[in-house]
Amino acid sequence: MNDAKRVEIIIEAPMETRLTDALDCAGVTGYTILPVMGGSGSSGRWSREGQVSRAGGMVAIICIIRPDRLDALLEAAFTVVERHIGVISVSDCAVLRAERF
Repeated sequence: MNDAKRVEIIIEAPMETRLTDALDCAGVTGYTILPVMGGSGSSGRWSREGQVSRAGGMVAIICIIRPDRLDALLEAAFTVVERHIGVISVSDCAVLRAERF
């Protein structure tokens, strides 16, 4: 097993491309994007139910990277997230094939 970092970014769906472009420029070579169906935060509960477009929705972008690449990823992500609704979390994880990250 090899140490890695799991970074999860929740952001407004319309900002997805801007965020993934920033991650690409920071050298992030892989991520997964998932729709967020709903949740609760400082503004209360919300849900995608009944929305016609994705403009009011959120997405989760998940990256697993080597620890030495974390700072560049966070700097890139924060330039996008700081002006919009969103949250970034970082946790420790372990991977079997470190060469993929």
